Amino acid sequence: MKHYIIDGNNLIGKIKNISFVHSKDKQMSREILALKLDRFFQNKKVKVSLHFDGFKNEAIRTNNLKIVYSDNKTADEKIKNEIDFTKNKRVITVVSSDLSVKEYARVNGCDVLSSEEFEVFMNKKDYRNEEESRTATISNDEIKKLLFEQTKNVISFAESIIDSGI
Repeated sequence: MKHYIIDGNNLIGKIKNISFVHSKDKQMSREILALKLDRFFQNKKVKVSLHFDGFKNEAIRTNNLKIVYSDNKTADEKIKNEIDFTKNKRVITVVSSDLSVKEYARVNGCDVLSSEEFEVFMNKKDYRNEEESRTATISNDEIKKLLFEQTKNVISFAESIIDSGI
């Protein structure tokens, strides 16, 4: 079974709309990317590991992905560890534009796609379902509206905590 190991923060930086969200709300950009990948890999017989730098914030629910947080390490280190502990490295495709990660993957016999190449691959008409087509065309205004609503929810939650005296 094909196994994709994806450098999440690196891919976020290459997808324009998600990169914009990331500059405002890191957690939301992770959720958007995870949802986009979950839909992309739906009904495909592959294993997918999505790596993010840092610690887990809110749980991101997906059906087709395993999400890995680097905690006190870097995502690059965690990706290299996952390569090391995979018996058949030839089934792995690493998605990253980080030169050291790409070189490590190549030396270990893995296929490599840059984040830019993978974004093009995901957006090919043959591979997108109707819902993905709609989400790929979300405007910046719609993203700003989503961020505004999310911010209002966070403020409301914080106010309720303050009011309750916790």
